[in-house]
Amino acid sequence: MKNRNLASLLLGTALSLAAGSFAFAQDKTVKIGALSDQSGLYADLGGPGSTLAAQMAVEDSGLAAKGWKIDVISGDHQNKPDVGTAITRQWFDVDKVDVIVDVPNSGVALAVNNVIKEKNGVYINSGAATSDLTNAQCSPNTVHWTYDTYMLAHTTGQALVKAGGDTWFFLTADYAFGAALERDTTAVILANGGKVVGGVKHPLNTSDFSSFLLQAQSSKAKVIGLANAGGDTTNSIKQAAEFGIVKGGQKLAALLLFITDIKAIGLETAQGLNFTETFYWDMNDQTRAFSKKFAARMKNGAPPTMIQAGVYSGLIHYFKAMEALGGNPHDGIKVVEKMKSIPTDDTLFGKGEIQPNGRTIHSAYLFEVKKPSESKAPWDFYKLIGTVPGDQAFTPLSESKCAMLKK
Repeated sequence: MKNRNLASLLLGTALSLAAGSFAFAQDKTVKIGALSDQSGLYADLGGPGSTLAAQMAVEDSGLAAKGWKIDVISGDHQNKPDVGTAITRQWFDVDKVDVIVDVPNSGVALAVNNVIKEKNGVYINSGAATSDLTNAQCSPNTVHWTYDTYMLAHTTGQALVKAGGDTWFFLTADYAFGAALERDTTAVILANGGKVVGGVKHPLNTSDFSSFLLQAQSSKAKVIGLANAGGDTTNSIKQAAEFGIVKGGQKLAALLLFITDIKAIGLETAQGLNFTETFYWDMNDQTRAFSKKFAARMKNGAPPTMIQAGVYSGLIHYFKAMEALGGNPHDGIKVVEKMKSIPTDDTLFGKGEIQPNGRTIHSAYLFEVKKPSESKAPWDFYKLIGTVPGDQAFTPLSESKCAMLKK
């Protein structure tokens, strides 16, 4: 009798496991949440363009023809961590979102990172810069796709120091992103024999930089490092031109600059600026083809920023992992592990990998803004100065503070 009961129990367990596996294999539904600044100073960098990029990734994945049902919804975090976390909880608890993408603003991104880990979702961040996402605050649920403060510091910052810019003054956005970018760039400056002679922090979304720029000008630093982004960067560069700072012999280091920023500033003012990106629409035939399709669907006709390109490429890789799993397990850690096991290879960022700490490795490019006379077409703004391989651009695992690497 005991043997018969045991056999029945084992058979029931086996049938339950088989049924669960079958249900998982048949579950081909995915919901994507594009969480961004939809209307503020970072809206042009991500915003509606990131939502479009997510939709294009769904279309280009080819999964719909294979029976998958994939939906994209969007939300506006308003650059407020509490708003971002509230939306994230709503999405996971009520709307049954599986993966969140984009999330510019490092303060919001780090707060959302914690909620996604708690909910065991998937987080593919392409918008935030802080390198803490794959270092001190790394998570088994997070992939940091496009760029980070370590990369920006070790490309733009290092190039300028080696070119003779050995004294710096920082204008820094007063939140997590600015602090991380100033920290990582300072480390590079000091390591290369330079020094930081001063700095000032400014509120997010500042319109008047005059007092900050006067302090930078009076510091006599060779380089004024702009540890800010979006509208803050364009405003500080425009106003620096009004003060004659560059004409006076000091150099501006736009540590994070996007193609939409160049458009806002204008080539006359922006010409000669050096900066780093991991994507540019005019790199090759593949980037041009994608960007043409993207721009045709944007109201302003703009090509994708590297953040928007990162949303697309991150999701394309996510879909490869889902297909390899045979269905959606609704288990963020399992999906991210599968993503890490597959080498990255897409039309926009090329070949690379996702490291154990969640950092995606791909090449970075040092650009210079063209002179107006060098620009031959709309959005023809960049001149390639150099290429930095991914294993040199991003934090080496030996230097990473990610706790997952210690296990």
